[in-house]
Amino acid sequence: QVQLVESGGGLVQAGGSLRLSCAASGLTFGTYYMGWFRQAPGKEREFVARIGWSGFLRMYADSVKGRFTVSRDNANNTLYLQMNNLKLEDTAVYYCAGRGGPIPFSKVGDIHYWGQGTQVTVSS
Repeated sequence: QVQLVESGGGLVQAGGSLRLSCAASGLTFGTYYMGWFRQAPGKEREFVARIGWSGFLRMYADSVKGRFTVSRDNANNTLYLQMNNLKLEDTAVYYCAGRGGPIPFSKVGDIHYWGQGTQVTVSS
């Protein structure tokens, strides 16, 4: 049974930082594209970032480029999202996501497995 479990969310002031983690189990982690989506209240779930099998082939949404960094530790089956210079509009539930195989993802319909989400709230 595949499980993706996020942690690290919370309340932070604008300009602050958070690091999200996603612990994966039940899958061959090193053969999955992994990444993050987010969903703000009243909005659709949107792509944030993804990373290829070996830690290369990173891609980011324009709204987070230069502020967020996605990384992975294949030895420990863990995905990370370092979020710096957080803005009010970054407030959302953040979801860990995975897609098996060689084809990368960029939209919700491409994802094979989801985590349960972790809340990130940025205050002024």
